[in-house]
Amino acid sequence: MISCRHGLVSLIRCNHPRILCSGGQRQKHTLPDLPYDYNALEPIISAEIMKLHHSKHHAAYVNNLNIAEEKLKEAQAKNCVSTIISLAPALKFNGGGHINHTIFWQNLSPTGGSPSNELEESIKKDFGSLDNLKAQLSAVSVGVQGSGWGWLGYNKQTKRLQLASCPNQDPLEATTGLVPLFGIDVWEHAYYLQYKNVRPDYVKAIFDIVNWKDVAERFAKARSG
Repeated sequence: MISCRHGLVSLIRCNHPRILCSGGQRQKHTLPDLPYDYNALEPIISAEIMKLHHSKHHAAYVNNLNIAEEKLKEAQAKNCVSTIISLAPALKFNGGGHINHTIFWQNLSPTGGSPSNELEESIKKDFGSLDNLKAQLSAVSVGVQGSGWGWLGYNKQTKRLQLASCPNQDPLEATTGLVPLFGIDVWEHAYYLQYKNVRPDYVKAIFDIVNWKDVAERFAKARSG
């Protein structure tokens, strides 16, 4: 259980290890740099898509999250409970968008790779094989109605890997309790310019650029935490 003294603001900041808790003075969220160039994931994801996705869409979530948090701070100062409650959807949507995309960029790599031995063992135990995991996660992701995410997560209660889908920008851990390991963004802005309306082709291709080192690190941290 995360203990956050500053309500919704701190929950968003504490929900992901790369988004730091402010402690006292509120720090504005910033757009993280990509760990690679915009064209690094070609031909799987084009440079045009990456630039728009990162510099426009993710940036909008960050900007709108900061605006919502400023409004929340003012409402808290005035002890206006009605306004505080009304800001929850904006905080969830934009905070989730920031959390999800921060994970997403790290989850991808032009060099791909393979799961660590420990992760591969858990994949075989919970899904039978890596191919089975890919097939099941693909089905979950393709099956999202409208916009959302397909996720491979870790269930700390059962100590097992688990799949889930989240609508819109709902953050996985805050809404399901699963620790996010690998996410597939199936909002159309993530693929439409290149794959048009053929979401299955995009989902199939993205497994060629999974940063399994990052996924394995998240798995190891979730399992030991």
